[in-house]
Amino acid sequence: MEPTELDALVATVRASAGYRSVNADLIRRIGARELAARRSLKEAVKAAKNKLHQVAGAYLEHTPRYDRWLEALRAAPDGDALRRVCADLMRRHASTQERLPILDAFYRAIFAVVPAPRRVADLACGLNPLAIPWMGLPAGVEYYAADIYDDMMAFTQAFFSIAGVKGVAESRDVLAAPPPGHFDVAFVLKALPCLEQVDKQAGRRILDGVDADYLVISYPAHSLGGRARGMPAHYESQFQQLVAGSPWAWQKLVFQTEIVFIVAKNRL
Repeated sequence: MEPTELDALVATVRASAGYRSVNADLIRRIGARELAARRSLKEAVKAAKNKLHQVAGAYLEHTPRYDRWLEALRAAPDGDALRRVCADLMRRHASTQERLPILDAFYRAIFAVVPAPRRVADLACGLNPLAIPWMGLPAGVEYYAADIYDDMMAFTQAFFSIAGVKGVAESRDVLAAPPPGHFDVAFVLKALPCLEQVDKQAGRRILDGVDADYLVISYPAHSLGGRARGMPAHYESQFQQLVAGSPWAWQKLVFQTEIVFIVAKNRL
């Protein structure tokens, strides 16, 4: 088949250093919409890059050196050292960096509500799988992680091997293709505001499309710049609109940096 204008857009976006590891299916989906709305391929490429930056580009401070990160993880002589390396690496991503001061309390509070899982999904996960040593998960739990960066998910898969986690990490556009199978709990941590940059119905697509007994959905309590600006109240209102009319029970947990809603989909 002859290359199309959409093929050219995907190739052009992925030729840029900041986007070469972004999931091609996501670029294609965003690109198709921008081509339909713009006057030229050049304008569509620029708009697609801007949208991708809004989705995830603002969260990593520098280009990750995953090779060096894996060397540090492999060199950890014991579990305590591995936790220290994981904590250091989580500082490289804005979302997990904000969660570090509350990490122990965060998962302790969540799993006081959610029963011990056998299968966990972590969607739009960023570096959150590195927090597994803090989660207190049962031995043998299956952990599925998905994000839009090919290289990040390759790193996460290697981390699973190093940490002895029975896990699968894959690059995936979770709005277009929800994760396969049933999960006891699915994390969607501070991801919906980003996903809604791509699809205004992202929240409902996740709630309806992910087969999980519990969904743990969180929102940031302040902006990346540190200002609250009424964000907790805004996001709570947004969440209540999201679940309005549904049969699901839910519970709120409030932390210094994050507001969490635990939705019981199949456990009423």
